[in-house]
Amino acid sequence: MMALPLQKIVGLQASRAFASSGFPPPRLFDYETVTRNLTVGDAIESVEEAFKALAKGKVDVPMPMHIGIDESDVAGPGDCHIKRITPTFTVKLACVSFYNNTKKNLPPGSGIFIVVCASTGAPLGVFQENRFMTDLRTGAAGAIAMKYCTNPGQDVVGFIGCGAIAKNMARAAATVRPYKGIAFALEGAEAFAKEMSEELGMPFEVAASAQDLCRKSDIIYTQTTGGSTVLEKDWLNPRGVTIIASGSDQPTKNEIPPNVLAASKYISDLTKQTRKVGELRSALEAGVMTDEDVYAELGEVVNGDKPGREGNEIIVVDLTGTGAQDAAIGQVAWDKLSQL
Repeated sequence: MMALPLQKIVGLQASRAFASSGFPPPRLFDYETVTRNLTVGDAIESVEEAFKALAKGKVDVPMPMHIGIDESDVAGPGDCHIKRITPTFTVKLACVSFYNNTKKNLPPGSGIFIVVCASTGAPLGVFQENRFMTDLRTGAAGAIAMKYCTNPGQDVVGFIGCGAIAKNMARAAATVRPYKGIAFALEGAEAFAKEMSEELGMPFEVAASAQDLCRKSDIIYTQTTGGSTVLEKDWLNPRGVTIIASGSDQPTKNEIPPNVLAASKYISDLTKQTRKVGELRSALEAGVMTDEDVYAELGEVVNGDKPGREGNEIIVVDLTGTGAQDAAIGQVAWDKLSQL
């Protein structure tokens, strides 16, 4: 009897497995393919629809699973988040805050999206996005917050924190209306302002301090690591300001002081989430707010159930990132990249 080559045996086994499973293998989209073909503009419409559906109770969004990785000689420090979304069947694994990666010439975050067929339950595609798609959907949420929680006269936009998320916020905000940008960060503000001004064709300047930025801004995007608060109540524009905060997505993070939250019309992306890992958590712990002080979830404002800006008020929009947003950008990615 002639022995079959190992390669042929493996091929036969794969063929039999496919025949028995009935499902084709999921397509794999690498990081270069994802980043080359998706933009924040692709995400805005789908994320807006996701907020609408979320507010109507049409999306099942379990609380994210959070796994902390302590630092040792062989691991960490870092955090891993797992988000599941049904019935759209997008599963995201996001690994963030692996800051020691920079010593290895690697980014501090990585991740994949798995998009699953809603009718069969079979995985369709695996997207190596390394937080790129996450940042796109966060930027899209920032644009939606600006669209529904500001008025057309608010056209001076500040950015505290000038990394990848800030760039997507700036790009997404430009789809709402033209504006003058102001940047402040511990590092990178000058490069951010130059790049965004050239890309968007709008003026950007660098603020001398966070206080200087707050005094001048009608809208403030905060997207820092959330290690400490980034502004104070008496710094804010007395004509009214909308703060769109996206830096807090873990119980250890906090960008906005409790007294600012208590004085604001507070809008969450998902209250059951923001009360545990968002800005709302710190105000609840400080005893200056209760769940009843939450004005609305963003989807309620998008749906017109409650108005956005009314006069010279402080509005805080707390964006922790919902599974509904992940499902939305996952579907967009599959629709677009599966045609390649």
